[in-house]
Amino acid sequence: MTDRPPTSPVPGAALLDAVAVMDRLRSPGGCPWDAEQTHATLAPYAIEEAHEVADAAETGDADALAEELGDVLLQVLFHARIAAEAPDGARFDIDDVARGLVAKLVRRHPHVFADAQAETPEQVHAQWDAIKSVEKQRDHVLDDIPVSMPALARAQKVVSRLRKAGDPPSADPSIETSDGESPVERIGAALLALTIEADAAGVDAEAALRGATRSLEHGHRG
Repeated sequence: MTDRPPTSPVPGAALLDAVAVMDRLRSPGGCPWDAEQTHATLAPYAIEEAHEVADAAETGDADALAEELGDVLLQVLFHARIAAEAPDGARFDIDDVARGLVAKLVRRHPHVFADAQAETPEQVHAQWDAIKSVEKQRDHVLDDIPVSMPALARAQKVVSRLRKAGDPPSADPSIETSDGESPVERIGAALLALTIEADAAGVDAEAALRGATRSLEHGHRG
């Protein structure tokens, strides 16, 4: 990794510097572009930065990962600062975000912060899902799945939710086509079948496709 400034003896102290920089950018006399941004205009950047974090994590580039995580942190700071300037009904700040996160982590780790028992990753995951289901109180198991997710990732989220609810979808890998079936319908059904297969095998379909595509790119770049 490249040389970095000395780290603070108090972990997280540098986050206060990041908050101060965002305050300067959004305050009068700061950056005109930053000053005009809204939650909606920033949304595409948050999606893009999340994908760049995933790419850096999967390729094992530590320098790139540190930089991309910083870009994600920028999005958090940006949204929190915009919210802090909003009318009372929509107002929150970075401390509200942090407090909410702390409360959620403590609440969903009772095996660490209370007396619950969960000794394996599988038990922890099941416990997390059980606590989350009580907190969310969805009217339907498929509620609150973002429509803006990449299609493959969203398909697996739907499949996973149905499986965990005891209603796992099934797909015959040898999909039969009818004379009237369009290529779009046939390929869509085939992709969904592969997504169901991936979920059943515990494979992240989106990550698997990214990896295969990355290999294809490398092969053609020589």
